[in-house]
Amino acid sequence: MTPHPQKTGNRAAVYSEPGTLKTEIKDLSIPQPGPGEVLIRLHYSGVCHTDIAFCLNEFPNQAAPTKRGQVGGHEGIGEVVALGEGVQSTSVGSKVGIQIAGDACLSCDACLVGGETSCSSLKITGYFTPGTFQQYKIAPARYVMSIPDGLDMAAAAPLMCAGVTVYTALKNSQIRPGDWVAISGAGGGLGHLGIQYAKAMGGKVIGIDHGSKNQFCRDLGADEFLDFTQFESNATLASRIKKLTGGGAKVALVCSAKSYPQALAWLRLRGTIACIALPEKPGSFLPDVGTLIMRELRIIGAKSGNRLDMKECLEFAAQGKVKPVYQLRSLDDLTKTFQEMESGVIQGRIVIDLKSRL
Repeated sequence: MTPHPQKTGNRAAVYSEPGTLKTEIKDLSIPQPGPGEVLIRLHYSGVCHTDIAFCLNEFPNQAAPTKRGQVGGHEGIGEVVALGEGVQSTSVGSKVGIQIAGDACLSCDACLVGGETSCSSLKITGYFTPGTFQQYKIAPARYVMSIPDGLDMAAAAPLMCAGVTVYTALKNSQIRPGDWVAISGAGGGLGHLGIQYAKAMGGKVIGIDHGSKNQFCRDLGADEFLDFTQFESNATLASRIKKLTGGGAKVALVCSAKSYPQALAWLRLRGTIACIALPEKPGSFLPDVGTLIMRELRIIGAKSGNRLDMKECLEFAAQGKVKPVYQLRSLDDLTKTFQEMESGVIQGRIVIDLKSRL
């Protein structure tokens, strides 16, 4: 029997008033793992726009309002400190990660085709299941992800959602070496990872964002950068994209929801729009079906990835081909972080340090 860690308190941030960005620090009890479960001492948690959406009760098709006192977060990295009965897939001391898909049945039609995030019995980390904005968390042993040796644990946190989402979107877009990828919101938390994964997969990248993020995107590997504020219309922006790419991008990776109405015009024949940014309201993207047909375009969505996608995503980082840019912050700064993310002023990602109070 694996001994349980000493109960010293579990510092956590909870949504104190869902519908607002208010959070509160609580001292929770340390849970104990049941059969098939592990207890993880979390060291870091990324902060994602999905967390904000659940906090504000604005997640698309949200089944029920987020409950008061919910521990949010779904990009957790830590160390296994206790095992429940029957666990053999991991061991105490293993470095592991937690995704937004906290558990899935692995036997329904969605799971059998790799759509674990659409499982009929899906448990969503940070929404009616305790999330990663806390120091200790229980998780099913079969669903934690092993973190490759040598990969910085803080840097791994944003990969558990942002990284795997952009990687899966690009993978399912079927990009090939030399294909052009236009990335809107290229300097943000999703976009800056999109640049790196696209380059690692052999693509060429046009970053599209505010001019203040030009050098940031180029330093990450963007071949070209376009400041959207310098174009009087989408027609002139699309014309510039087509000139730079010799006919249009093969993939438009939409990391900024405001770009949905424009993205079709950026594509070449048989191009693909990969949708990963959550729209601000339903019906914000109404494509011209005639254009879709005549140019044989595709529209795909990616809300995260399955366990194989996650493993591949982490491997790119372990090989040094993807390096998340992040700022470490304290759990006490979560509401401030949410506010700054909403205003769009952050470059890269925010990672909460759960090892210390900073």
